[in-house]
Amino acid sequence: MRLVRLPLDMAADGVGQLTGRFSRSVPWRSTGRDEQPPTDSGIPVLLVHGLADRASIVSPLQRELRGRGLGPLALASYNVLTPDIRTAARALGEQVELATAQSSGLPVVVIGYSLGGLIARYYVQRLAGDACVPLVITLATPHGGTATALLAPPHPLLRQLRPGSELLTELAEPAAGCRTRFVAFYSDLDEAVIPAARGRIDHPDLATRNVLVPGVGHLTLPLHQPVIDQVCSLLTAIRQATFAA
Repeated sequence: MRLVRLPLDMAADGVGQLTGRFSRSVPWRSTGRDEQPPTDSGIPVLLVHGLADRASIVSPLQRELRGRGLGPLALASYNVLTPDIRTAARALGEQVELATAQSSGLPVVVIGYSLGGLIARYYVQRLAGDACVPLVITLATPHGGTATALLAPPHPLLRQLRPGSELLTELAEPAAGCRTRFVAFYSDLDEAVIPAARGRIDHPDLATRNVLVPGVGHLTLPLHQPVIDQVCSLLTAIRQATFAA
């Protein structure tokens, strides 16, 4: 069960980062030289994984995007010792700025899985990231928190996923003028986002399309081919719109 594994996964990641296996002082990292977005004519895409997930969780999506000529792509991660989502969101902003600079000022699309989607949302909604991120796609993200966080270890990031947390209350505040469009994929069988409706974005000021993916679990959703196909369609559309403008 995901909730049982979570403390062990977080502990392993934390030990690795403290011993230098991951980036020591930067709460955000790119996973390799080949993943840095090169300077070309494509729309840069940043993929952000969940709290205790390895980069492999979004690898099938990444391969599909690259195979369809989308990108350039960058796979980013955050340090599990980061104190909160706000810190990770500020670091994400640095990655967005880098991707924009390396693509001659083009906008950036962010795809976030699980907690990664909440980090992306905080960045565009609360830190003015909507100026350069026209689209955020979230996969199995607990936008309204999740009941599983009430049973999880008292990690700062997990506390922010509890329904009614200070951070979620902040995200529920007015966001008039936010220019980013959101597409939130969620499932009715997500064992980590409970109840399932908390995977939706229900905010009156945000331009959002919520997509129910029936019968798919939390770990399976980013690997689900119909979801991958829809993500590719969204990126193709925004690329066409950008270069037609």
